[in-house]
Amino acid sequence: MSIAAANLSWSVGRKQILHDVSLSVRPGTILGLLGPNGSGKSSLLRLLAGLRRPDRGRVTLDGRDIGRMRRRNLAQRIALVQQHSATEMNVTVQDVVMLGRTPHRAPLAGCSAADMAAVDRALDQVDMTAFRRASWQSLSGGERQRVQIARALAQEPRELFLDEPTNHLDIQHQLELLRLISTLGLTSIVALHDLNHAAMFCDRLLVLEQGRVVADGPAAQVLTPALLGSVFRVDCDFHHTPDGRRHILFR
Repeated sequence: MSIAAANLSWSVGRKQILHDVSLSVRPGTILGLLGPNGSGKSSLLRLLAGLRRPDRGRVTLDGRDIGRMRRRNLAQRIALVQQHSATEMNVTVQDVVMLGRTPHRAPLAGCSAADMAAVDRALDQVDMTAFRRASWQSLSGGERQRVQIARALAQEPRELFLDEPTNHLDIQHQLELLRLISTLGLTSIVALHDLNHAAMFCDRLLVLEQGRVVADGPAAQVLTPALLGSVFRVDCDFHHTPDGRRHILFR
């Protein structure tokens, strides 16, 4: 397995956020992380990326405990795009994306040709090349989101974690982004709110409710009327498209 977690528990003060969460992701596949607001998705991604230490349990990368890995080595493997990434500094889009190259550069080293090539490639992948000289402060919310994803891609990770990456994006860029993730061949964990998008683009789904795993498996097994009713409190029907895909219709 590429990334795995065993019996993760984590709390803030006296509030338990995650309870004995276990998961594993096969290399090159996409795990969709689902759950209502406050279910622990963001906290789980931070633990998996090594930004937080669990109270109990452990996270492993190719069988190695990430808590024993150097930060630089971990950052060369894992890129995380969080929901909120703000800066008040007057920097350009290229500056932000270049931050993704930090784990690959020696201290105080300048930008190499390989760094610039990675930045160019990442900007092109998210359709932001024309904005490379633009100020971060001048961007819309959706444009900022695409730049942060470019920063993660410039990092050239093998594991890519994204926390609600389609937030602020119009439908065209939502679909383009999810299609891009599905073609990268990376081991990806993506927190999503749109259940139909999750079913379309993820190889497997894991559902959290109040910090506990309540379902884990292929979309056809996980996204059932019973689960959607109990976890998301919605009534729904399923429509099958001509190509065999299931589409959720909410009542």
